[in-house]
Amino acid sequence: MIVCGGDNALAHRLAAELRGVYGEQVTLVVPPAGRGERAQATGRATALLGRITAAVSRTTGNGNGSAPGAGGQGNGDGEGGVPRTVEAVELTDDVLVDAGVPGAAALALMHDDDETNIRTALAARRLNPCLRLVIRLYNRKLGQHLEDLLDQAAAVAGLASAASGVTVLSDADTAAPALAATAVAGTSKVVYADGLLLRAVERTPPAIGAVAPRGLATLALLSSTANDPAGSEGSDRAGGEAGPVLLPDDDAVAAAPGRGALVLEAVSYSGSTPPPGFLAGRGVPLRQLFSRRLRWSLAGFAAAVLGMAIASIVTTANTSPLHATYLTLLDLFSINDPATEGPASRQILQLLAGLVGLLLLPILFAAVLETLGTFRTASSLRRPPRGLSGHVVLLGLGKIGTRVLARLRELDIPVVCVEADPEARGVSLARRLRVPTVIGDVTEEGVLEAAKIHRAHALLALTSADTINLEAALYARAVKPDLRVALRLYDDEFATAVYRTLRAAHPGALTRSRSVSALAAPAFAGAMMGRQILGALPVERSVLLFAVLDVEQQPRLAGRTVAGVFRPGAWRVVALERSSGLEWELDPEYELRPTDRVVLAATRQGLAELLARRPLPTPS
Repeated sequence: MIVCGGDNALAHRLAAELRGVYGEQVTLVVPPAGRGERAQATGRATALLGRITAAVSRTTGNGNGSAPGAGGQGNGDGEGGVPRTVEAVELTDDVLVDAGVPGAAALALMHDDDETNIRTALAARRLNPCLRLVIRLYNRKLGQHLEDLLDQAAAVAGLASAASGVTVLSDADTAAPALAATAVAGTSKVVYADGLLLRAVERTPPAIGAVAPRGLATLALLSSTANDPAGSEGSDRAGGEAGPVLLPDDDAVAAAPGRGALVLEAVSYSGSTPPPGFLAGRGVPLRQLFSRRLRWSLAGFAAAVLGMAIASIVTTANTSPLHATYLTLLDLFSINDPATEGPASRQILQLLAGLVGLLLLPILFAAVLETLGTFRTASSLRRPPRGLSGHVVLLGLGKIGTRVLARLRELDIPVVCVEADPEARGVSLARRLRVPTVIGDVTEEGVLEAAKIHRAHALLALTSADTINLEAALYARAVKPDLRVALRLYDDEFATAVYRTLRAAHPGALTRSRSVSALAAPAFAGAMMGRQILGALPVERSVLLFAVLDVEQQPRLAGRTVAGVFRPGAWRVVALERSSGLEWELDPEYELRPTDRVVLAATRQGLAELLARRPLPTPS
């Protein structure tokens, strides 16, 4: 197995996943020493935390800067074994040959730059048409075209097979549901894959004596401390009872009546739907086009016209209501002959109508200006409304922040974004979704206040800089001590120290740390093993994988029933592929045939055991 892109966290995590979980031999292609900036950024963040810890220790009297019994929340990016490394500035053909691409089983391209990954994938396919490719791309539509292109290249060479498949994944898409759920409890978790939609819902424990609604399958029992500020929320490495129980059986569910559950609730087919833009699907509310003062002016004008029409009916004999209204409007627009020979009442009404008509001109002019202004500002960023409260402040609109923003808006959760770069990737999405956005450096005074942080429900700090995320969290907690905070942090030990420090300073507030690479690496590792990975479903700090498997290639599945195949804590068959589509409500006594294809929900360790194969020999 070869992993390229060693200067980012996801590549290191993927290499550790392949080596530690699947037992594979891994070659990691990294830039020369001294070219990466991640270690320097982590060092600066650790130094900053040391100063903060000392300050907290002085104020709390706790010498170690942590609350008693505090569990670490680190889910950072640096763990695993040390694979063989190849240093290279650029991924040329010579570098790929030196890394062993001609004889490798799989290659993962994990660079942040989509163009670099595409160029390297084309070169690797030329060197080894049988090579399995796993490519990290942010552009999902481009990824679909690239899969077709590379598979076609293998087919033209006559070497197309399951081993030479191409899988394009996005770490942002994999991590976004978990990051969004961190800020808002009880949200649904959704996996999209090739038009297939799997939705899992977090269900709170039912009341005493009540029967919990059933779903297609219970995927996990949630941690009892998932929403407890004093709880450690478990860890995928801890193995303690505080963590979630993945793929429990009926006995385990019945034995835990006080714990919430993650249930597979709905499955359907749907095409990819882009985020709705301005005016999409709901029209333009009148209050967006016209100000309140202008609406009152229009209402007063309409009342004046109605009053004059009624007066005309009363004072003029043999006049129908329609004709009276018509005469009133003619007078109003000054296009009727003067009533010089008419009665006095008619003359007075005509004068009043002319006066109201003069008042109509500035109203119409103001309406035109406000309408033009509304459509002009539709392409600009909104400012946070004055009375906004209970919202989520999203810090950072890069690749990850953009996906999380789209996810939060799908859930109709109010969001205020903060971004220092006006040309950032997610600014255009925020403009299109009409999400209030503050452009400014969060480390400067007044930026978080402009985002209404003192009335917010949660803060999601998702920039790529640990120091910025930490500084924003500390400042937000100083403004609102009980604020729910979730940080994206790089290093595992640093994340643990951050959690303990924030717990010591604010023991009653909920603090969580998340690592994008920790959430995404299992899906990439499963794809490296050559199976079709539909997606990964984050469950607190653990991950469930959904994969499509051929029963004939799995001796542990063939000839056994659906109930007999189920192995609690490892894997579970959740669907069966039919000619008419996927069948999700399975008969537990159905016996799997070699010709069947199944959708499997599995843990990382369970999938590794199920797909275990002999490690490749070390390249000479």
